[in-house]
Amino acid sequence: MEKLTTSFFYNLEKTVKIYRQFFQNQFKINGFDITLDQWLILHTVAEFPDITQNDIAEKVFKDKASVTRIIELLVQNGFLERAIHPTNRRMFQLTITEKGLETIEKLTELVPQIRQKALEGISPASVSAAQEMLAMIVQNCIPTSS
Repeated sequence: MEKLTTSFFYNLEKTVKIYRQFFQNQFKINGFDITLDQWLILHTVAEFPDITQNDIAEKVFKDKASVTRIIELLVQNGFLERAIHPTNRRMFQLTITEKGLETIEKLTELVPQIRQKALEGISPASVSAAQEMLAMIVQNCIPTSS
């Protein structure tokens, strides 16, 4: 039987967990009072201003309840404003506040540095090969209709 710690997927999961911790720690060290998940949602709203909460959940790989909780925290902490959507009362319209815009601007400079540090010593060809491999794994895991 294969040892757990030698499994590719165990090591992939470990890598993601450590990377997320590293990322969060870099935010803290640099004075940002925002979580990685909050940043991902804030960035997504900035990139897609009219996005729905369901679409946000899909883009950031979170369930809808988690996205709702994270958005609530972003609203409470002054990064986002939430209002009833003008054409669909069952939806919310999210608007980035001035504080949110300032945070996005500053993190847009920091995030590439964090990613670069995580990839230090890894060649662009290796990164590209890893991205191809991960895309193939995703493709292999998507259910096909038979």
